[in-house]
Amino acid sequence: MKPGAKMALLALAIVFPALASNEYQVYVMASAFVWAIAVYGLNIITGYCGQLNLAHGGFFAIGAYTLGLLTSDAGWSFWPAFVAALLVTAVLGFLVGVVSLRLKEHYFAIFTLCVGFIIYLLMDKWEELTHGPVGVRDIAAPYGFGVVDFTETTPFYYLVLAFLVFSIWFMGRLSRSLLGRTFIAIRNGDELAQSLGINLMRNKVLAFVLSTTYAGLAGALYAGMVRFIGPEEANIIHTFDMITYLLVGGIGTLTGPLLGTISIVWITQSLQFLEEYRMILFGPLLVVLVIFFPRGITGQFLTWMHHKAQTLSPAKKEKASKVQTATSGEVKNNA
Repeated sequence: MKPGAKMALLALAIVFPALASNEYQVYVMASAFVWAIAVYGLNIITGYCGQLNLAHGGFFAIGAYTLGLLTSDAGWSFWPAFVAALLVTAVLGFLVGVVSLRLKEHYFAIFTLCVGFIIYLLMDKWEELTHGPVGVRDIAAPYGFGVVDFTETTPFYYLVLAFLVFSIWFMGRLSRSLLGRTFIAIRNGDELAQSLGINLMRNKVLAFVLSTTYAGLAGALYAGMVRFIGPEEANIIHTFDMITYLLVGGIGTLTGPLLGTISIVWITQSLQFLEEYRMILFGPLLVVLVIFFPRGITGQFLTWMHHKAQTLSPAKKEKASKVQTATSGEVKNNA
């Protein structure tokens, strides 16, 4: 995406609260931004590294529960608990990654699916720590500064937007770095990457840790936004929702997670008036998107741009050839 387009999107995001017709729309967009951060984390391990992690929603819940329990039960303020949530998800991501990434392809996916279900069971049954089905209440909101109060919807929206911009910036730097290209090489084939001297285990674990840290960041922001969490935050359905956002937007692309998440979140919100029947319309709509945009919105756009460049390149070559011929003719005449 060109810098001008990026600045236009950022400007639109900044003025969105002024354009929204009510505060609820600002809240929905802030929620979409939170989920987009988590989807960017999934894009690291799945889109760039090629490992399907089905426990991603569980790590999202770990970040939310870490912040919730530290602020509600231990009396911590938001920001120290926020940092602790990132550290906890990173450490647990390292431990799970070291074990699970010894497996390949669908075996890895099945193992992480089991890990995600175990996380859900622990949050639902370990009442002494997680409060069980009752959940965690009275979670602290981030404290602001001066006249800025993050307990209000609009200031919190800008806080989440700042974290989203940083997440996208970091993802862009990562994708263009040697490490990002190493992840892509692993995605394209373990044997090929290993023949190039790439340490598969170390790089896969690093990708997994970065991915879970993104999930923990999103989970902590989510807990500070809703101020109440329960075991359903670790439900496997959230992982499949994030996979859907990623596929619709464009897996392995920079803007795909953002476009996919915002699109699906607003589509589901637009169908709220249908209540339980909205999924009857949403399902076929999703199928149509997958059929006509198999590489996602961003992936399809990039493919179109590539074909357009290939179509125009012969014409440009012919034009350049004519210019070169005319120039050489002028040189001969002058000689």
